[in-house]
Amino acid sequence: MARIPRTTGIALPAPPPRLRRLDKHTWLYVAVIAAVVLGAILGLAAPGFARALEPIGTGFVSLIKMMIAPIIFCTIVVGVGSIAKAATVGKIGGLALVYFLAMSTFALAIGLVVGNLIHPGEGLNIKGATYAAPSTEGTSTQDFILGIIPTTFFSAFTGGSVLQVLFLALLVGFALQGMGERGKPIMDFVKNLQALVFRVLGMILWLAPVGAFGAIAAVVGKTGVQAILSLGVVLVAFYVTCFLFIAVVLGSLLAVVARVNVFSLIRYLGSEYLLIVGTSSSESALPRLIAKMEHLGVSKPVVGITVPTGYSFNLDGTAIYLTMASLFIATGMGTPMSIGEQISLLVFMIIASKGAAGVTGAGLATLAGGLQAFRPDLVGGVGVIVGIDRFMSEGRAVTNFTGNAVATVLIGTWTKQIDADRMRRVLRGELPFSGGVGDDHGPAGATPVAEPAPERIPAGVR
Repeated sequence: MARIPRTTGIALPAPPPRLRRLDKHTWLYVAVIAAVVLGAILGLAAPGFARALEPIGTGFVSLIKMMIAPIIFCTIVVGVGSIAKAATVGKIGGLALVYFLAMSTFALAIGLVVGNLIHPGEGLNIKGATYAAPSTEGTSTQDFILGIIPTTFFSAFTGGSVLQVLFLALLVGFALQGMGERGKPIMDFVKNLQALVFRVLGMILWLAPVGAFGAIAAVVGKTGVQAILSLGVVLVAFYVTCFLFIAVVLGSLLAVVARVNVFSLIRYLGSEYLLIVGTSSSESALPRLIAKMEHLGVSKPVVGITVPTGYSFNLDGTAIYLTMASLFIATGMGTPMSIGEQISLLVFMIIASKGAAGVTGAGLATLAGGLQAFRPDLVGGVGVIVGIDRFMSEGRAVTNFTGNAVATVLIGTWTKQIDADRMRRVLRGELPFSGGVGDDHGPAGATPVAEPAPERIPAGVR
């Protein structure tokens, strides 16, 4: 009897979409690194020629600026709708939103404190190597407040004021809330428009190696080795701040509330961190986080509400990045921010950072939007940050992801919808995660109200 070859009838599966995207992002990451190195070498070897490449960096910044208004509008409108949806689920949603707001504000404040302590960009003097936007100095408080109101509905998108776009987006978002079901088609349209906007942003980000090359070459050509040292300082400071935030702030909360070591939780989510580092986005690990939190013993209602909402409203790493990068640019351009400007920027970022959820490059656009709103003369400095933004992107994504995992455990503990014994057994490795979803791992008596969709988990990602 002839033997049937082992391979007969067994087709090798196509590479899963997540892995294909990982390869694409990896190539972009390598290209940015190469561009930064080449730009720095050129700036040191031929400073005169390197300074002539300034328009390349300026052009890339202009492309990013072009996307600020639609990104802020779409994400704030969708975000306001998400707040209303989460709040309707009662205690879990309300508690989650309060916690997310508190932690995001705390992370922003930490970024400001660290930035004021280390003074990143000091002595860099990059003002002459970046695009200079018109200054708003001399504007009275009355003019500033009245300037938030656009002349017409559509003039907010063409007038160059991000605060006008933010004001309009908040009005539209709350109006859609009041329309109920009648507003659903409009909200769906805004969500589709948001997907289109981020697709265009993704296309622009493929020019990041070119923009980084021109910006870094021009800055190094003007300031020499000091530019490289300053970029290194802010990069290291950012990663140290993120680590301390996870280990000290989140770790302390987790230990006090849930009696869990944060590093045990990080070890449990190890494969998801590898996926995040490869894609530079915590969004890639969202379905797996839902499944693993259920397996950990958190009830389905808590996981189904907390995790998706946290991906829009609990962006601790992005918050730290926004404030530290803003202070770096301001100091590097020789015009440090006053305390009042820093507080105003913090308030703006609390709202605007909700538009940086899970999408690679959105943090860069949000940074440009914040500077455009309060210090438009600093927007040109974003071109310098592009050179290290890809390096910081992993730190942002990992911190955001960790913050959402910790939040899920904390809210499950506070609402008494977590199986603590199962959680400890899972973290000890006694109940390994098999990769499946749909099993009821929640504590007895929990009523599912927001069950995550199993089909969102890619079959090939294990």
